[in-house]
Amino acid sequence: MKQTNYHLFDFMDFDPLLEKDEALWKACAPSKIEEHDGDIVVTIPYQKQLHQEDMAPDNNAPRQSYELVIRAYEPNIVRVFTTMADDAMMEADDMLQFNPDIKRLSLRYVYGDVIANNGNKVATIDLRVPQLDKWSDLLPAPQPAPFITFYPDGDETKDIALSDDHFSPPRYDALPLGFVSCDSIATNKTGRATISFKCEPDECFVGTGERFRKIDLSGQTFQLKNQDGQGVNNRRCYKNIPFYMSSRMYGCFYHTSDYCKLSLADHSTRSVQFMCDRATLDVFLIGGQTPEEILRGYRMLTGFPAMPPLWSFGIWMSRMTYFSADEVNDICNRLRAEHYPCDVIHLDTGWFRTDWLCEWKFNPERFPDPKGFIKGLADKGFKVSLWQLPYVAKGAEQLEEAKKNKFIAPLLKEQASEGSNFSALDYAGTIDFTYDKAVDWYKNTLLKPLLDMGVKCIKTDFGENIHMDAVYHGMTPERLNNIYALLYQKAAYEITKEVTGEGIVWARAAWAGCQRYPLHWGGDSESSWAGMAGSLKGGLHFGLSGFAFWSHDVPGFHSTPDFMNSVLDENVYVRWTQFGVFSSHMRYHGTCKREPWHYPNIAPIVKRWWKLRYKLLPYIIEQAEACTKTGWPMIRALLMHHPYDRQVWHIDDEYYFGSEFLVAPVMNSENCRDIYLPDGLWVNFFTGERLDGGRWYYNVEVPLDQMPVFVRPGAHIKIYPDDVESTDDMDLTKAITIGITKDYKGI
Repeated sequence: MKQTNYHLFDFMDFDPLLEKDEALWKACAPSKIEEHDGDIVVTIPYQKQLHQEDMAPDNNAPRQSYELVIRAYEPNIVRVFTTMADDAMMEADDMLQFNPDIKRLSLRYVYGDVIANNGNKVATIDLRVPQLDKWSDLLPAPQPAPFITFYPDGDETKDIALSDDHFSPPRYDALPLGFVSCDSIATNKTGRATISFKCEPDECFVGTGERFRKIDLSGQTFQLKNQDGQGVNNRRCYKNIPFYMSSRMYGCFYHTSDYCKLSLADHSTRSVQFMCDRATLDVFLIGGQTPEEILRGYRMLTGFPAMPPLWSFGIWMSRMTYFSADEVNDICNRLRAEHYPCDVIHLDTGWFRTDWLCEWKFNPERFPDPKGFIKGLADKGFKVSLWQLPYVAKGAEQLEEAKKNKFIAPLLKEQASEGSNFSALDYAGTIDFTYDKAVDWYKNTLLKPLLDMGVKCIKTDFGENIHMDAVYHGMTPERLNNIYALLYQKAAYEITKEVTGEGIVWARAAWAGCQRYPLHWGGDSESSWAGMAGSLKGGLHFGLSGFAFWSHDVPGFHSTPDFMNSVLDENVYVRWTQFGVFSSHMRYHGTCKREPWHYPNIAPIVKRWWKLRYKLLPYIIEQAEACTKTGWPMIRALLMHHPYDRQVWHIDDEYYFGSEFLVAPVMNSENCRDIYLPDGLWVNFFTGERLDGGRWYYNVEVPLDQMPVFVRPGAHIKIYPDDVESTDDMDLTKAITIGITKDYKGI
């Protein structure tokens, strides 16, 4: 749609020609406020607006009233709920999994203030009529509006107020509350709804999923609709999360799986605006004094990440793809012969009868004894990971069974052709994870035989898109699309843990709640400096969206300009390896050769970094376990530790790895970079050099085999003292601790 600069069209998605039969309803001042079962229930009348680009009340239409529920929880959470679609206010569903420490607070209304039974003021409802000094009738009077302000942690200096944002009464830039009906009657159940909050001129915003953007998202509008990202340098997003965090130290979670839109000080720099394609708004405002506290509150609502198994933190070796048991054995034997430590071998799209034709069975000619093959790899310390996806292809042996039993959602029309098998639309149908019998079929018929053979991980690829012209058992495709990833990954995770005793998936798509089922990787990045930088940006925002564990394809997934066949840049390979060492998980994958011996000029450098990765595993495991109990991610934007340093809300090429390491990866061919060190004294982890913080260091030269990594004086880093071939060789009780003392000279 072309920009019109009218809120009605550019944000509320009205037809610019005003030919559709739809109406906007704007919230007015409350008509009633009551206490009910510990909640405050505010009756909000809505006034229909004339069907025109300038807003004006349609005074011939009677107002329609809906209840706005204010509910509070310990710790530091205020919930705002309203529905024009008769939806129920739930405290448990696929997304919401309240932690036992979440406790409802009883609220009372006292002279305009909403007070919790712990004594905190959690909201004010201002019913005063705005003062006027009237001297002109040139423009109409402003329409009435609800003036409600929230304080989720009781801090009244940190007000989160509904925004009635307009230039003049006809020219609105944001609505405090509003909804859309699709006919002249406000009882229509399929309309959109919007809510807006005021923001400050210098306010910064982060999160919203794996966003491949600069760290401060202010001035941007996002469509929260999962889709194949097709890289990591565009606005498409595999992992949209309806959650943001503000530099004013609050978080906001929009509890929905519907398509929605979020404008962070973009359509108006005075407002954060949210619109949901369903006329229900369920908003959790989360307070806290630090980003970690806010993210912990979010996880208390939607679930904490589970701890992945030890071996998953080792190195994964893959490419697209290995085609036979002989090829895999040759690679694994060479990894061991040349002492490249490695834990996982991943088989991508080539282990089936036909490449990409996913049938969940090994090719009997190229993998004649899959159980023996997997056992032989296990004896050498290798775990096997397998690629698959949640669609059944035309030609797959399971197709008729899946159709007959509605394990795949019945299509309203057949696909025109078989296509390329590179998107959901190229398949015959999407497995219906809203149907319990389809879930059981996927778990026990498709995955369990593979796991029983000894497979340790299922790559739950795709899932961002589903067939939209299909009938799903539990919900409409529009409501299912975003949350599909959660249902899909939950099923794979549960059967993997049931059979192997260890819960893990390797997933690409995500929505709120998916953090419970680690782990996720960053999708199909370009093997380039831009791809590396985009990956890191995505990982930082993902960590600021409630996820602890995240990985990326080293050294990028696809080549350029030839997607499948262009030769890799060896400098990118090394620098991305260094980035991988200081990431939650580390997997080599892509469209051409990824094994280091194919690049003899840099192979010795790569091997040294691989060995360092294994030395750091005791530290990594310690930090990972902490991440499962708190709000910390493994890869952390600097703002997580320095929220009141204004510089770091604009830095997205440095990060913390756990609590101790500050990492500044080099992402250019010039072997130099600018480095910002926050306040205090810093020590180069590799050289022991001391540097003062609170300043920038410009054009720092970094030879290809080195990487800037810093720690604080007094830090204690657990490392493993011996070289190993895999984590099977490790006894973590043998870990030693390095103290960053005044005598420390580097590792």
